[in-house]
Amino acid sequence: MKKQVFKFLAKVNKVILPSYSKKELDLTKATKLQMAIIGWRWFVTKNALD
Repeated sequence: MKKQVFKFLAKVNKVILPSYSKKELDLTKATKLQMAIIGWRWFVTKNALD
């Protein structure tokens, strides 16, 4: 059940949130909001794959 929720969230993230790797964002110049989005996407992806 938990894994299905995270897989759904991963699909929503892909559609709604920006992909900073495609934009080649420099992490040293990222704002706090951008870092929070990166962290959220990482958390959801990690839990969807486990």
